[in-house]
Amino acid sequence: MKNINNNSIKLCIFLLLIICSMITTAKVKLPTILSDGMVLQREKPIKIWGTAEPGEVVVANFLNKTYQTTANSGGDWQITLSPLGAGGPYSLQLNDIILNDILVGDVFLCSGQSNMELPVRRVTDMFQDEIDSYQNNNIRHIKVPNKYDFNLAQSDIDSCKWLAVNQDEVMSYSALAYFFAKTLHAKTNVPIGIINASWGGTPVESWMSEEAISAFPKYLHDKWRYEDNEYVQNIKKIEGENYYHWNNSLYKGDKGLHTQPLWYDNSFDDSDWYEVDLYSDSWGSNGLNPINGSHWFRKTIEVPQSWDQKEATLRLGCIVDADSVYINGKFVGTTSYQYPPRIYKVPAGILKAGANTVTVRLISNNGNPHFVKDKPYKLICDNDEISLEANWKYQLGCEMPQSPSTTFFNYKPVGLYNAMIAPLKNCSFKGVVWYQGESNVSNRNEYCNLLTAMITDWRNTFSDNYLPFYIIELADFLHHDDPGRKAWAEFREVQAQVAKQNYNTTLIKNSDLGEWNDIHPLDKKTLGQRVADNVWSDMLQTNKANR
Repeated sequence: MKNINNNSIKLCIFLLLIICSMITTAKVKLPTILSDGMVLQREKPIKIWGTAEPGEVVVANFLNKTYQTTANSGGDWQITLSPLGAGGPYSLQLNDIILNDILVGDVFLCSGQSNMELPVRRVTDMFQDEIDSYQNNNIRHIKVPNKYDFNLAQSDIDSCKWLAVNQDEVMSYSALAYFFAKTLHAKTNVPIGIINASWGGTPVESWMSEEAISAFPKYLHDKWRYEDNEYVQNIKKIEGENYYHWNNSLYKGDKGLHTQPLWYDNSFDDSDWYEVDLYSDSWGSNGLNPINGSHWFRKTIEVPQSWDQKEATLRLGCIVDADSVYINGKFVGTTSYQYPPRIYKVPAGILKAGANTVTVRLISNNGNPHFVKDKPYKLICDNDEISLEANWKYQLGCEMPQSPSTTFFNYKPVGLYNAMIAPLKNCSFKGVVWYQGESNVSNRNEYCNLLTAMITDWRNTFSDNYLPFYIIELADFLHHDDPGRKAWAEFREVQAQVAKQNYNTTLIKNSDLGEWNDIHPLDKKTLGQRVADNVWSDMLQTNKANR
């Protein structure tokens, strides 16, 4: 009898575990974009979607209304909430899930390459005080994680959060989207949501679906090459090994890292080094070809007594390609690629009154190594500064062949559409802000057709044939005597053609905000205001037409 009871107990426990497992499996799941703090588009039907066990009943409670549906045989479900005016914060309950702090307002998809992705922290030189003094819980931003997929249009994105404008979060915002949202909110006084799906360096074809790209066989066939994940991983492995061995050879051959004392050491004697102008072409070339590898620069400066042991800021403009920087033999900062401004904090205790040595180890991967002109090169303490321009001591550390090539898979057709746009297909938007094109200047003869196809593609994806597109004109770039500048001007003409040929498509002037020596101009505030002004004008016209 005792055995029977034990067996019965075991059976009950087993059945209970099965039931618990079924309950766990049946739990409703929501996509990442539907989460606490989200902004929903006003005055349009609101889609809420997710997964559950096939046949599972899903019940939504929102603003005293109840909505119900059943998960289909694949476990997918969708509920459409009634359109709402601007407002919030609200809560939404879906079975055992509760989403809080939901706003209803105007939502914009901001997409493109690096000038859209460029974060607020990169423009603090111009706007630090304004950024520090502003916060607004009615502006929310979510950055779609960078990812690509060449096989399937994905249904969800990786984990990320909706973030309000406050001093803890704002530095990661898209700078353009930040100033755009700030300006538009001041005009409309309704919540603004920014979904930022952008990735530096990416061409337009990477943001198009396979269906859209099929009209361009060259790009479609290129996409097919990367559908084999094992092949992609093998490329990454080989290229990673190539780059590792290049760097290892660079390290082994760099005299500055093996001579005693080391070339960045404060006690090193650089009296027999060459003296060069920081901006001279003489040190980075053999007279015919660029010299790749490591280049060392040292400069001795006189620091006043008032700076002794104090914290300071070192500004070294922009450097092509990478750098590591030392003061008095102490490491103060490094940057791995050419575009970010070099702004390095010098901790208290490094600077001393009298002679101090600044050492730069510059790494040139390929192309022409140089310090970008017309950028700040100085050491700053309190309200005083010391110029670091003019002559430096110079020595070649290690000459190398060009670094191995790297395949940027995020540049390949369709990959970003599948992983970063397709998962948003159930979202509703007030409009799309598109800042992209630097990576398509070389094939500008195709860009009109490509971007036109992408606009149609996205309108189909979001089931909105009249979805407004605001195309940011490329900023002027390169010196007036650089032949490449003409290509950029021709590309802007193509952008204007796209805006003219497609309805509900507006070109936003930006050429006058460019910087000849920086592909990432800092004045994203004026540009953001221009986008907001155009959106606001369109809103007023729509309201007038609907009266």
